[in-house]
Amino acid sequence: MSLRDPNIVNVKGKKRIAIVIANPTISTTSGWPVGFWWSELTHPYHVFSEKGYDLKVFSPEGGQCVADAMSDPNDPSDYSSSDLISQGFIHTPALKALVDSTGKVSDIDVAAFDAIVVAGGQAPMFSFDSATDLHQKFVEFYEAGKIAAALCHGTAILAHTRLSNGDYLVKGKTVTGFANVEEDYADNAVWIAGLLPPEKHLMPWRIEDELQKLGANYIQAGLWRSFAIRDGNLITGQQNFSGEETLDWWCKHSANEPTRRPRRSQQRDGCRRRTAWISTDRTGTAWLASHAGRRDPCRSRSPGCR
Repeated sequence: MSLRDPNIVNVKGKKRIAIVIANPTISTTSGWPVGFWWSELTHPYHVFSEKGYDLKVFSPEGGQCVADAMSDPNDPSDYSSSDLISQGFIHTPALKALVDSTGKVSDIDVAAFDAIVVAGGQAPMFSFDSATDLHQKFVEFYEAGKIAAALCHGTAILAHTRLSNGDYLVKGKTVTGFANVEEDYADNAVWIAGLLPPEKHLMPWRIEDELQKLGANYIQAGLWRSFAIRDGNLITGQQNFSGEETLDWWCKHSANEPTRRPRRSQQRDGCRRRTAWISTDRTGTAWLASHAGRRDPCRSRSPGCR
């Protein structure tokens, strides 16, 4: 996506990533058309492309996909007007064509890819329950020891995926996803604007609540704070601002770092952009590591973020 040389070690063996976005549907709560979120596709695509990876875009049903309006930097709301990466993607015909003609998830050859990344948007909350091919492929990646990642409302996939032994994939895992505090914020915004009556919520269910019911250790960084967590080869990002943190974990995994398993605890401090994990290295020593994002240095003076 730029003239930058990714300096690929093996040009014949590039990493291959399957990025999944949701097909358009209609919200059962608001009646509005909903889809995927632009930045949750374009930002991972940009980072992976700059590293020289091969990427292919899929959706559960294949074909043309449509984004949530407010994720479009050209939308009159101006909500995403500062998203220059998405703006460039939308106005590059070869890239826009990837969204206009997505592959079907059922056609993904797991053996041919190194990771799957499921983007969010509002549509997954209404359609991923019936996306059985996506459930199967996500589990296949996970059980093959490959990275299985989900971002924002894309983590809705975890409410429907079971391992081959019948257990929910998310059971006993430390994960994140769109937080209740963010759902509250979104509900209040539409109520104040008079777009929905106070008794109606934007989403039919909540990721934080549901994943906890299924036995997950759900953690989050606070309202609109970018955050991602890795538990083995499962990576989850909190919301649309967490794309780069989610990808940081993929880069660490592909560099063959020690297996990291997060501590079961609710912890957050004033750090704006960071990832956190408990790791057991080859000597068996458990340690807490915190990493502040390079583009948004952490200014917290808390003990866990220095």
